[in-house]
Amino acid sequence: MPTNPAPSGLIADLYELTMAAGYLETRFEARATFELFVRSLPHRRNFLVAAGLEQALEFLEAVRFSAEDIAYLRQHPAFARISAKFFDYLAAFRFSGDVWALPEGTVCFPGEPLLRISAPIAEAQIMETALLATISFQTMIASKAARVSKAAAGRPVVEFGTRRAHGTESGVLAARAAYIGGCLGTSNVRAGQLFGIPTYGTQAHSWIMAHDREEEAFAQFMDIFPRHSVLLLDTYDVHAALEKVIAGGRKPRGVRLDSGDLAADSNWVRQKLDEAGWGDVEIFISGDLDEERISSLLDAGARVDTFGVGTSLSTSLDAPSLSVLYKLVELERGGEVRKAAKFSAAKVTYPGRKQIYRKTDSRGDYEGDLIALEDEHVTGEPLLVPVMREGKRVGHAEPLPELQKRCQSQIERLPAAVRALTPANHAYPVRHSARLEALLEQVRERIARAVSRT
Repeated sequence: MPTNPAPSGLIADLYELTMAAGYLETRFEARATFELFVRSLPHRRNFLVAAGLEQALEFLEAVRFSAEDIAYLRQHPAFARISAKFFDYLAAFRFSGDVWALPEGTVCFPGEPLLRISAPIAEAQIMETALLATISFQTMIASKAARVSKAAAGRPVVEFGTRRAHGTESGVLAARAAYIGGCLGTSNVRAGQLFGIPTYGTQAHSWIMAHDREEEAFAQFMDIFPRHSVLLLDTYDVHAALEKVIAGGRKPRGVRLDSGDLAADSNWVRQKLDEAGWGDVEIFISGDLDEERISSLLDAGARVDTFGVGTSLSTSLDAPSLSVLYKLVELERGGEVRKAAKFSAAKVTYPGRKQIYRKTDSRGDYEGDLIALEDEHVTGEPLLVPVMREGKRVGHAEPLPELQKRCQSQIERLPAAVRALTPANHAYPVRHSARLEALLEQVRERIARAVSRT
């Protein structure tokens, strides 16, 4: 991967930097543990697929405050009364904490920590926004890709939504997350370069329109790309276009339908290709597809070899955000460890460092998860693993095909109702251990006593 400039520590919300300054100014020295998790599933989702950890760890290792960053903060009115000590701290800033996380491609559920970070409190606080944005976005896209791949019923899906993504960087990372979630590849060449994702492409309507005759456009494209020609049939008339291709006598690798009655046209195209003895010519279908439309097309008998999905995938159009949170769960200060929780209405969080244990039945299928304190001895597979110690990576980045394989394997082990595209009548079971529930009540009582004394 090419070397990039160090990411800026200003990729943060202002309040994270003001709190960090406050900790330094007041000499509030503590080691904090924060956990990142999703509060609830988006509409129509039964599970999520964790993704984005690699980019999160890259950020933590490389984040710096440049001289320009610090100069900007010095003149910011919020820091007018802050001493030079804070700016010196930023100039020497390096993340030094420990991180535990779910491996990418892991199936996960609300309330389960996707990532746990322990570090000096100012460090941990400054990292909040970047970690939330990085993990949330790719988890959202990978989860959508898993649904689209499920709908395709074994047929390959190619992601090509960069042109509709929320910026070019989002497009590249969406391609990565979509691959983890089950896509065959992407149209994004930069994603192919950076991550080794297979890249695919056909041609645009503009290629056809730029030529005087449709058959000339097809012939010239096949001259240049004899082994990779996927010809677009619906610029003018699907039937006339295919007849011209067949009359030319040169077999393309595939044909593409991007509009119209895709079910009816794909059946007609398949029949004509087979009659010409071109049974191995693939039919590629695209055009505002998502998991529901793909399912409908297949139910209607569409003949398709590969689906191309753009906007709905790269933006997770039906659920474009996750209720992802980053909450303090433990504070160690002066040798004393204090568990932390939030108790506002409908937004209760659980205290303490946690581990997730996944239980399986006799066949190896998943039957439920237990969220427990990290030092509990619980049956089941522990899901959170150490990925960073003292600011340095533990191990190496996993190859993307391994992440995709993990995702597919775990989805297959979920209960059938949870794997389905329709909302499950009964959510996948996720419980908290008795010790964790008891700790929550202890913290609640401690806070209530403190409030009553004020």
